[in-house]
This record gives sequence, structure tokens and C-alpha cells, in this order.
Amino acid sequence: MTITDVPSLVLIAERLPQIFPEGTEHRNYLIREMAAKTIYVMFYAGAIEGTDRWIRPSQVTDMTDEQAQLTDIEYREAWVKMMLSNKKKKPENPWYAANSREPVRDETIRTGLIPLQAVVIRQGIPTTSSKPTYALQKDFSELFSPVLHGDKLDSAISSWQQKYLSKAAITRLKLMKDYGSEDSEFVQINFPDGSIRKLEPGPSSLLSKAVIEEFAPRFLKKPKVLWLSESGNKVVAQDEVLAKALGLQIDPSRALPDIILVDLGDDLSGLEMLVIFTEVVATDGPINRQRKEILTNLATEAGFDSKHLAFLTAFIDRSSRPFKKSISELAWGSYAWFSTEPDYIIDLREYDESAKLTSLK
Repeated sequence: MTITDVPSLVLIAERLPQIFPEGTEHRNYLIREMAAKTIYVMFYAGAIEGTDRWIRPSQVTDMTDEQAQLTDIEYREAWVKMMLSNKKKKPENPWYAANSREPVRDETIRTGLIPLQAVVIRQGIPTTSSKPTYALQKDFSELFSPVLHGDKLDSAISSWQQKYLSKAAITRLKLMKDYGSEDSEFVQINFPDGSIRKLEPGPSSLLSKAVIEEFAPRFLKKPKVLWLSESGNKVVAQDEVLAKALGLQIDPSRALPDIILVDLGDDLSGLEMLVIFTEVVATDGPINRQRKEILTNLATEAGFDSKHLAFLTAFIDRSSRPFKKSISELAWGSYAWFSTEPDYIIDLREYDESAKLTSLK
């Protein structure tokens, strides 16, 4: 098959963040310069699914600015032939050092592009072989057509995402998009008891909604919302009857968390009851060691045993800046949860005899 045209490196670099938006797993590997140059070299070599043309990582590292500008077919064919021969010469001013082959192969291609089906692997070639084995997936390559722009480009990208990304990845991207939108006049939250509360629009409100509507029913047996506030310490909901029954004094002037959940459990004796102090972190403010101590004192002063307390920090996504910024501060003996991956939770477990790793099996 004939070799195809090469889109500009600038165009490839511009479109990668659109194709792989916030929330895409390993996005840093997918939108950086090395990814754009890897894709450029695949186009340059004509390595697109169905052409039986392939590249190896050394072709990316050995490419030069001078060679990349020679896009006529005869120059490209000659370069490919030379690069795959035993007589290839070491290029002057290559894009990357020779030891950068590993990041190209392991990070950009294997960890980034292949799991998202943007790159295909040549079958029947041993992993130890030096033969070229990577090519662009055909539908993915078409997203870089220069004739696509505006609504047509958006539609093509959306169609590719729906067809090739996993259901979990699609859900994650949709939620990340929702968190960036403030079009609604308010955020409506449906409480476990059927009541409804409204919050001002914004990422924190959407995250609070996710904690109450998604986290609580997944991880708690019989959830109740004891307390909900929003920015500026505005009290949105306070269950005074339940608080009084529990003996928990809720004083808005104290350093209360964004949300206090209560799991009444299945045991009417109260032995399974759990109070979950929750901070939603759209920007800052996780449950760190000091915060955990303050909240623990608040509960123990009300007569609660520490075994009936849990501490949760809710984030939008593992790839978000707030989580990356906060991870080193999160308190041991607390949990981290991500609204874009609602079925999973991180347990920052403290050591005790029952916490042996064998107990996780």
C-alpha cells in the first residue's frame, strides 16, 4: 500500500489533549512532546494499521528536525530503508539520546497508547526481536486529518472515544467534563432518605453530590447525612434529631468537615454504627494528621469510641492536581475516594496484628 501524507507535528501536538482530555489514564504520557513525535514518526514511516509498515522506538529517538522536514515520499522511503538496515549511520542532532528508547517504548507506547487502542502491535514477533512492531491504529490516525476541524473534529474524536475506550474510561471522561462545567444554576443532591438539597454550582458541590449519591450507597449499609456544608461554611443540611440521638454536638463555629455521614449498619444495638468525617477536595484541604486529630477530639468529646469513626477525603480523580498535591499529607488511618472511579477506595491503613497483608487475600 502507498505511504500516506504526514500531518504537521504542531497539529499532532494540538490534537492530543483533545483526544485524551483530563481524566484519561496516564495522560501525561499521551500528550507530551515525546508522544507527538512518536506519532509523527509513525506517520512519516507510513506505519498505519493495514499497511504492513511498522516502526521501532529507535526510529523516534534517531529522527532529526532536518529529516522530519523532508516529507516527500522518496525521502521518507529512503529514510525508512536506511533506519532499518544494518548500515545506518548515527544521526547528527537526533531528537533524543539513544537511551530514550525505553521511555518511548515503555511509557509512551506500551503504557500510554496501546491500552487505549491508539497503537497496534505486529503479531508473531518475539518481544526480544529488533524488528519494527508498532503502528498507528487506523481510525486513530484519521483523527489527525488536516481537513477535520470544528464540529467535525469534535464529532470524530467523540466517535473514536466511544468506539475504542473502555466503558470505565468513557465514564471517567464524562465525569471529568461535568466537573469542569458550571452551566447549571445549582447542583441538586438526592439524600439517602429521599430529601433533596441544592448547592451552588461548582466542582466542590459536584463532588459533594458524588459522595452522597455514589460513595454512601456503595460503601455504607444504612447511610444518613448528618451534616453538609459548602464554601463559606454555609450549612446546607443538619440532621439535629439524629445528632441529638447520637449525642454528637454539632457546633458550626468549630472546624467541621464538609460532610458528616453516619452508617447506622444492620445491628440495632449500634455496635456497627460508624461516623464518617468527609472532606471534599476540589482544590485543597484533605484530612491530614492534624485535621484527623481535631475531628477525633470532636467525636470523643461527644462520647464516641474511636472505633466508630472513619475519615474520608474525596477527590475528583487520581490524575487531578489536588490529589497529587495532597497524597503526601493524607492521614494514616483514613481513606481516599475518587468520584470518577466510584467502585474503588484507598485504605491508608495503620499497622495492627489484624492488618497483615495475608488478610487482604
